[in-house]
Order: sequence, then structure tokens, then C-alpha cells
Amino acid sequence: MNNSFIKALRKEPVPATPIWVMRQAGRYLPEYRALRGKHTFLEMVYTPEIAAEVTLQPLKRMDFDAAIIFSDILVIPQAMGMKLDFHEGRGPVFDQPVRDFAQLKNLTNIEETDMLDPVLSAISLVKNELAGKVPLIGFAGAPWTLAAYMIEGSGSKNFRWAKAALYEHPEAMHALLDKLTANVTRFLLNQIQAGAQAVQLFDSWAGQLSPDQFNEFSLPYLKAIAQAVKATGTPLILFARGAAHSLDQLADTGAAALGIDWQTDMAEAVKVNKNRCALQGNLDPIALYAPRETLKAEIRKVLNKAQGLDGHVFNLGHGILPDTPIESVQVLVDCVHEFSTRGEIELPVVEAGSPS
Repeated sequence: MNNSFIKALRKEPVPATPIWVMRQAGRYLPEYRALRGKHTFLEMVYTPEIAAEVTLQPLKRMDFDAAIIFSDILVIPQAMGMKLDFHEGRGPVFDQPVRDFAQLKNLTNIEETDMLDPVLSAISLVKNELAGKVPLIGFAGAPWTLAAYMIEGSGSKNFRWAKAALYEHPEAMHALLDKLTANVTRFLLNQIQAGAQAVQLFDSWAGQLSPDQFNEFSLPYLKAIAQAVKATGTPLILFARGAAHSLDQLADTGAAALGIDWQTDMAEAVKVNKNRCALQGNLDPIALYAPRETLKAEIRKVLNKAQGLDGHVFNLGHGILPDTPIESVQVLVDCVHEFSTRGEIELPVVEAGSPS
């Protein structure tokens, strides 16, 4: 078994830095697009055989050190009773967002439905198919991020409705976040039971909160989930995008690793972290459009800045974009393994555009 990914999360020595990328199973692959042309997005998520196939597609092309189950963070609010659709060009949409907090009484718990069973079945299928080749990652959305989508109705530049609720209805927001925390925790534990060997918690819209708001409306809930997962012995990666202001507090949540976004300097993250947990990241996804030698230089920069860290998982600082050249992803995977091979103590920094 290639367990470098799990070892890195546990801050154990590894022969080379492990790598996977967010949105690894998805639209940048032609085989994914071929399947997507035959099915709706939600059909793919809720058909275990299709979700398993999509999960495995990138590993048939490249030497990733982990697989991540094909699903979506918004399956939890959908399972709680909200109607979810995916619109081309707009993304996920809740046609009836939570604008009246009296609606909260209508939200159920995921234990009251079997809607998420297909996701768990897909995890079991992938685990069996992998047969120990690499570990499998499960995931869920963080409470604040889920609440933001549920109130706003879709993605947004400023989350006017969701953020207004923090000021106008703080008690109701905490009640919603409590309920989401219980459901996110249960879903992650169910994924672990189904076969996930690590899980990631995505707080994708953490950057919409001020530091004070983050400390009140996100951090306590992230910590509660991290502590519940930690009790199982399964490593949890916490990715709070745009929350570099709270890296010190995030390192104390109990997460095995923190995902570092591309806007954050990895060297600074290493300094703040003080080896309390592993770090994951943080190449700018746009670097994958750069000329090959420039891309190699950027990969080296990330690896250099992570030197001295006990436990580094290479990843992008956000999800891979749909039109990313597959050849660049191959270069990324190969170079991370090559450049970080055991015994290479100091990685030379190559200026962009110069030969490697």
C-alpha cells in the first residue's frame, strides 16, 4: 500500500512528498466530461457505480497518492430537506433559500433519511477497487459554508443575505450552525465507517467572515467536528479558505492537517503552525497554465517553503479548474515526487522561465 499520504498527515517520515489535488475527479478530464454528457451532476453523485468510476479516473492517468470520493459538499443540506439543483454556468442553487429562520424547524437530520447512502456505497466500492493502492478521502462542507449557501441560495461575491443574518439573527444562526455541525459530524463518521481512511472539511467561504466573525461563527464548530473525528483515529484535513488570520487557532482544533490556500505564504504558515499539525498545499491553480519550466519553478517554491515541516501534503491552494491542461497535471505529480525524493535536502530555487 502507498501510505505516504497517511504518514504525512501523521507527521511521519515519507520517501517523497505525497500529492493529490482538490477537484481531482472532475471536469479537467475528458473521460469525466464524456460521462457528464450522459448524466446530470446529481445522477452521477447518487449513482454509486458512476461516482466510483469518476473517483478512480484520475488514478488511471497519474500517480496520485490519494483518491477523493466524487460527491459534493451540498448533499448534506439536500438530505436535510432543501431542494438542490445544479444549473449550467451558475452552479448549485437552492430555489427556496432560508430567509425566514422559522424554516429551520422543517430541516431534518441526515439520520432520518437514506439519501446519503449512495455516497457511502460509492466509498465502499472505491475502497474495494483500490485494494490498498492508495488511501481514500471522504469529505464534507463546514457548517458556516453550508449555512452560507443555504441562506444565500447559491454562490455569491458578497453573501449579502448570509452575512446579514450574522448581524440580524445571531442566535438563529448559532442554532443552524449547531444543527449543521451535528449532521456534518455524523456524515464524516459514516464515511469513515464506509471505508474512508482520511476526511477533509471544506470551509470554502471562511474568507467571507471577518476574523471576529470567523472566531464566533466558524471556528468553534470546526473544532467540534475535528475533535469528534480525531477520537476515531482517522486524520482530518481542515481547509478554511481565506482564514489565514486564524491559522494559529486552527492549528489547535485537533485537525491532523490544515489546508493552506494559495493566497497564503507557505513559509509563514509553517512558522505560525510550529509543527503542531501537518500542512497541505498550496500551489496557485493558475500556475498549471504556465510554461513547463515556470510551473516547475513554482512547484519548487512550495516545496522549499515547506522545508522543516513535519508532514507536508502537496496540493493546490484551491480546486483545479475545468480547462487545466492534463499535461500540466502530469508534470505537477511527477515533479513533486521527483523534487522531494528522500535525501534531497535543499531544493534549488529556479527563477521562472529558466532551465530546470
